[in-house]
Amino acid sequence: MKNNFSMQVDALLSNESFIRSTIANFALPLNPTVAEINDIKTAVSEAVTNCIVHAYANKGGVIYIDCNITDNILGITIKDTGVGISDVNKAREPFYTTKANEERSGMGFTLMETFMDNLEVISNPGGGTTVKMTKEING
Repeated sequence: MKNNFSMQVDALLSNESFIRSTIANFALPLNPTVAEINDIKTAVSEAVTNCIVHAYANKGGVIYIDCNITDNILGITIKDTGVGISDVNKAREPFYTTKANEERSGMGFTLMETFMDNLEVISNPGGGTTVKMTKEING
């Protein structure tokens, strides 16, 4: 099976659930378990929230989403053109956050890594961030 879709969505917190649900629905032909759907939703929610809160500092922007299914693997790419991350390795450490005064847990990348099979983070300070995730579904 092969399938793909792309979309652009305004970086608004009100769009996070739409993006999360859309990607979860896209995965349904793979026959995922409820746990796998929840894993996908959690990882997507974290990636999208990072775009809104960190990349664009809640000031708006565009989130670019590409999803694909190849055989039984769901691929998700979530990209922004925001501020970027100066030290990706540091940002991926559990509990690291640049928004501690806003009660951010610093667990976004850790959750993405936990719930997906692969996570790749590519970022350029001032040039945005791309998060690529895959999940194998053996439905």
